Amino acid sequence: MLRLLSFVARAAVVGLAAAFVLTRLFPEIGADLRTSLGVAAPAVAVATADSGSPVSSYAQAVQRAAPAVVSIYADKVVTRQAVLMPNATLQRFSGITLGMPRQMRQRAQGSGVLVSPDGYILTNYHVVAAAQDIVVVLWDGRVAQARLIGSDRDTDLAVLRIDGSDLPAVTLDPEIPVAVGDVALAIGNPFGLGQTVTQGIVSGLGRNRLNLSTYEDFIQTDAAINRGNSGGALVNARGELVGINTAVLSRLLPDAEGIGFAIPVATARAVLQQIIENGVVVRGWLGAEYGDAPVMPGTLPPGAPRGVALMNVYEGGPADVAGLAPGDVLLEIDGEQIGDQSDLRNREAALQPGSAITVTGLRAGLPFSAELKLAQRPLPRALG
Repeated sequence: MLRLLSFVARAAVVGLAAAFVLTRLFPEIGADLRTSLGVAAPAVAVATADSGSPVSSYAQAVQRAAPAVVSIYADKVVTRQAVLMPNATLQRFSGITLGMPRQMRQRAQGSGVLVSPDGYILTNYHVVAAAQDIVVVLWDGRVAQARLIGSDRDTDLAVLRIDGSDLPAVTLDPEIPVAVGDVALAIGNPFGLGQTVTQGIVSGLGRNRLNLSTYEDFIQTDAAINRGNSGGALVNARGELVGINTAVLSRLLPDAEGIGFAIPVATARAVLQQIIENGVVVRGWLGAEYGDAPVMPGTLPPGAPRGVALMNVYEGGPADVAGLAPGDVLLEIDGEQIGDQSDLRNREAALQPGSAITVTGLRAGLPFSAELKLAQRPLPRALG
């Protein structure tokens, strides 16, 4: 009996091995057998960019977005004093007279994104600040002189324009969904190498309090953003623009790796429209500086509204006229709770100058209410 079972087992193994070899050499045998037995072929999963599954290539996404990404070279003249001694104190007491200050041409390089077929380009303010001459190199090698239409230091955005028509532009669609974990491709001109693509994911949303700009609502990504990528495109796996690359945390923390930031499309689109229409970005202004209201540790759950405390009230500004004073704590604006200083700053800026609002809060621990009419926020240099 045992000998019979052993023979059957060996025959089964040999048969399976023979079937494996035959189906590898002649794949149609397996298909024919499944057809004759009425067995369906096994389903094969096909990963696509739309499905969110890993794909072997993002070439189609790059081909869709890359033609709209340009390289920017901004020249400006800077004045530098001749330095003869490595130490400023030695220089002062050396008795050697310094020569005349010298003017030097300095070139900044960055990237930009064509956002209209007639030549409007979004880039970073810090790329073109104080530039006397701006040259744009298109994806196909064409070179164009660019003129500055307007800039907004508060969001680190600027708008350029080049002459042309039917240029390859991307769509600024604020409704495109962005979620943590989405594939992110950064396209730009790092270190002047030419157009380069790096890949990562969306690492976080709504990042603020980084002291990179006044209004912060950044997309965080680990796609490499190097010097020269500023102003370039952050796109998703379908090649749709989701942000304008602006900075990396290593500017503030040298040891930081894989932490880059992009300005969301919704912010970029709003700034673009206002600069084209008005030349500047028009924002409402309370006429006060404020910070998060102090609270006792553990008294508020994470994310709960905390309000803001006024630290400085500009003389003659809306808050001053309404009787607000440093030390006042604002808890609500038009009946809606104030989350924190970033929340109030964004809501204040979204209102038109001349808008009438009501604020409620606490003064010396007692409730108060005040009505005020917003003014237009002065340009950053005017705040001193």
